[in-house]
Amino acid sequence: MLLKNKKILISGLANKYSIAAGIANSMHREGAELAFTYQNERLLRNLKPIAENCNSKILLECDVSNDQSIETAFVELGKIWPNFDGFVHSIGFAPADQLEGNFVDVTTREGFKIAHDISSYSFTAMAKAAKPMLNDGSALLTLTYLGSIKTVPNYNVMGLAKASLEANTRFLAASMGKDNVRVNAISAGPIKTLAASGVKNFKKMLSEHSKIAPLGRTVTTEEVGNVASFLCSDYASGITGEITYVDAGFNIAAMPLNAYEE
Repeated sequence: MLLKNKKILISGLANKYSIAAGIANSMHREGAELAFTYQNERLLRNLKPIAENCNSKILLECDVSNDQSIETAFVELGKIWPNFDGFVHSIGFAPADQLEGNFVDVTTREGFKIAHDISSYSFTAMAKAAKPMLNDGSALLTLTYLGSIKTVPNYNVMGLAKASLEANTRFLAASMGKDNVRVNAISAGPIKTLAASGVKNFKKMLSEHSKIAPLGRTVTTEEVGNVASFLCSDYASGITGEITYVDAGFNIAAMPLNAYEE
């Protein structure tokens, strides 16, 4: 098992359809001992059955928009796990009014700040809080999307926030490498999740993805989860600062190879 004897914290699991749920299921299968954070009581209700299926009773409230909440969550985790082997950051948010319409018209200063604070800075904040507790050879992982480097309709300010998150990944990797802590990101293809539902015309995005991706389809949370398990395992001990695409090859294609066939 890839993650036998590893203790890993997972943040951002909203419901059973979340990418974080796919990651949790894969990591549990691969032998990891898991802990989870949740933002509020409503999301806790969705998290409990998934945590139970992963044999985890460690559920910690953590609102990543609040530094005190982050500090408290890691203090509480430390009472159970004085040391652990890394965490998964599957957190992203922008106000709904920022994710519909022409970018230059709908983007506001407040929306920009919120998107970057929750989607990018929170990764740094969690890394800072976790750092004293991380075992040698630990791994941190976050989730990004192609909108960080290419324009996507209605993704708008989240694209900028994901670009920030990817730069964040590289700087954290450089900063924490001396402590033998690795930091990576997965750029997953579009998957129907609670977060994705906030992007207008998301169903059309899924359809277009399948037409262009070399594999002719979208990807599953299980496929993303399996790559996450690998990246957090000792088998990936030489990999840090990387953005790994799990998108059925969509990122390499400008258009389908049969686009000009009659």
